[in-house]
Amino acid sequence: MKYERDPVRIRRVIGDKVQFVQGDIAITYGALLAGCSFFGGYPITPASEVAEEMALLLPRVKGTYIQMEDEIGSIAAVIGASWGGAKAMTATSGPGFSLMMENYGYAIMTETPCVIADIQRTGPSTGQPTLGAQGDMMQVRWGTHGDIEAIALAPSTCQECLDMTVEAFNLAEKYRHPVCIMADGEIGHLREKVVIPEENELKLVERVKATVEPEKFLPFGPSQSRDSRVPDFPVFGTGYRVYVTGLTHNKLGFPATDKQRDHEELIMRIVSKISDDREALTDVEKIQLDDAEVAFVTYGASARPTETAIELLRKKGVRAGMLRLRHVWPFPRAVIKELSKKVRRIVVAEMNLGQIVHPVREWAAGDCEVVLAPKVGGEMHLPQELIPYAEG
Repeated sequence: MKYERDPVRIRRVIGDKVQFVQGDIAITYGALLAGCSFFGGYPITPASEVAEEMALLLPRVKGTYIQMEDEIGSIAAVIGASWGGAKAMTATSGPGFSLMMENYGYAIMTETPCVIADIQRTGPSTGQPTLGAQGDMMQVRWGTHGDIEAIALAPSTCQECLDMTVEAFNLAEKYRHPVCIMADGEIGHLREKVVIPEENELKLVERVKATVEPEKFLPFGPSQSRDSRVPDFPVFGTGYRVYVTGLTHNKLGFPATDKQRDHEELIMRIVSKISDDREALTDVEKIQLDDAEVAFVTYGASARPTETAIELLRKKGVRAGMLRLRHVWPFPRAVIKELSKKVRRIVVAEMNLGQIVHPVREWAAGDCEVVLAPKVGGEMHLPQELIPYAEG
C-alpha cells in the first residue's frame, strides 16, 4: 500500500497541541502519529469512538479506513493490509475480541505486525455494552490456542492512551507481532488533558523490509540482514513471493505440518523473540513502595482509586504502596518476585473476579500473602472499598 507519512498534515488534522479529549480519541491520535495508514474495524461500545474518529481523520492524512462486516473481517483486513506494507490497526471490545481470536493467533503465527485496541467491557458474552471492565486480560494472553507470547499495554490515563498507542505500533514493528492496547471502558470514555508530542519527541520504529535477493530470502527464519530472530519483512508487491499460512511452516513459508523439528524450531523462535526480551519489555510504575509493608498491584483504571486508597491508608499508619503494570504481558515476573520478598501482603485490585491475580500468586510463590480485591458490574472500586483488603 502506498502511503507516505506527512507529519505536517497529521498535525493539522489532529489539531491543537493541548486538548481535552476521550481516551478513545487519544488512541486515534497516537495511531496517526505512529504512521498508521490503515484501519479496519466494526463499531462496538465502548470502542466505537476509535472507529468513528479514524473514519473521520484517517482519509484526511491519505490513509484508508474501511468498516468491515464484523470483527472477524476486521482483523483479517488488518492482516492483509499489513502484508501490503501498512501500519495497520483495529479496535474492539470483549465480544469482538473473542471473534478475533482465530486471526489473532494467525497474526502471531504469520508474524504480522498490527495493533489491536481492546476497550474492555463487562462480560461474558455481550454483557454490559456501555460499562467498563478488565475482563479480557487473560483472553489476550491465552484466548488463542497453541504456544504464544502476548504483548499487552494497559493505559491508566488519556495521555497514556496516546503514548502507548505509539509504543504499540513500535513494538509491533520491532517484533513482527500483534500488540494489544488493553484499555478499559472507563479509560476509553474518560476525558482528560492530552498533550500532543512534537515531531522531534516521537521515536518511531519502522519495519525492517527484506533486501536480500528474493531467491535467497527466508521469510520465516532469523533475520538475514542483522542479528535478530525477527525476520525481515517481504512486503507484498515488491518482488517477494511468499506463502503465508497459519499452518506450521518452514523457513521458506511452506507447510511442514508433520515435521516435529520444523514446528519446534518455528514456535520456539516466535515465543522466545518476546520472552527472551521480558526484562526489556517490563514497564511498571512504582508508587510509595520503598517502605511499603502492603503493596497493591494494579493496571488500567483500577490504579486511579488505588492511589487515593494508599494516601488514606498512610494517614492511618499503614505503609501502603502500589505497583502499576503499564505492560501487563509479557508478565513482569522478576518485579513481582522482588516485591513479594519485601512486603507482607500484595493486594491485586482489578475489575473482574480475578485474572492478573493468578500470575501474581504464581510469581510471589509463597513469599507473601496475595489477595484479590475484585469489582464487577461496570463500576470502579471506591478507595474506601480497597482499605479493608490492605488492613486485613
